[in-house]
Amino acid sequence: MSLQGHLWTLAPFLRHSLVPPRAPESTDWETSLEDSVVGTLSLSGQLSQGGASDTLVVIVHGLGGSAASYYTLRAAHAAARAGLASLRLNLRGADRRGEDFYHAGLTDDLEAALRSKALESYDRILLLAYSLGGNMVLRYLAASPGPRVCAAAAICSPIDLAKSAREIDKPQRALYRLYVLRALKEMYQEVAARRDVPLPLGEAMRIDTIERWDEEVISPRHGFAGAEDYWAKTSACNVLGNIKTPTLFVAAEQDPMVLINTVRPWLVNATNLRRVITRQGGHVGFPQKVDLGIGSRGTVEDQIIQWMLAPT
Repeated sequence: MSLQGHLWTLAPFLRHSLVPPRAPESTDWETSLEDSVVGTLSLSGQLSQGGASDTLVVIVHGLGGSAASYYTLRAAHAAARAGLASLRLNLRGADRRGEDFYHAGLTDDLEAALRSKALESYDRILLLAYSLGGNMVLRYLAASPGPRVCAAAAICSPIDLAKSAREIDKPQRALYRLYVLRALKEMYQEVAARRDVPLPLGEAMRIDTIERWDEEVISPRHGFAGAEDYWAKTSACNVLGNIKTPTLFVAAEQDPMVLINTVRPWLVNATNLRRVITRQGGHVGFPQKVDLGIGSRGTVEDQIIQWMLAPT
């Protein structure tokens, strides 16, 4: 794995940690949904108005991320530059409120967000998703997306969950795995403080691989027989051919978290997607001037949003 891939993965994160960027002007957003196991759940996020725009960009974070992740802020700023409104959505648990936790194929949260009263006034919806959030969005698009959803984009998304989990569980990717697991454990700890959880908290805190997390935490909570069953039933690679909505898939050759060899074989025949694989960039981090070759300029997010407004 190239050192540049690690650089473009870690540098934006470290810059955000040391010098947090200004968040776009926004207001608290909230809605609720009914879950067959937990009951009524609340979802939260940050809604940024786009003047008189009738178009909303819904931004979905990756595994362990949230509406406050640096890349979601970057996307919201790009939406604002395009004169569009945006919603940075927290999937269940991401806001650390402790009601429940999400998984890679749980489209209920996205569907509930799009049904919310606060979003009724928007005639057009664009979906911009990162990492694991991209797998979720692709699953949503392959099923029955709402009529307002005009276009979508997935950035650095694992679509073969079995291969991706086994790659990130390898020793050379321990730094990334431990970072993701730390965030997942924070969410789980908050849930455990409020209700019964599938695995005793002490045991969950000792889990050191994504496979074990998916086997012992995700699967029993969400009704899967185990990690293999969970991966098989929620991997977007199995349903890419069902997507009719104009969709852009962006991957990076040097991504150290979602390796290109876990993605590329599935993209070969995914003719319904516009596919871009960059030579520069890491996991959801790219050089400022990288050109995606889709006919627009600016940051990666600027280019993607322009494409979604008029997909080709």
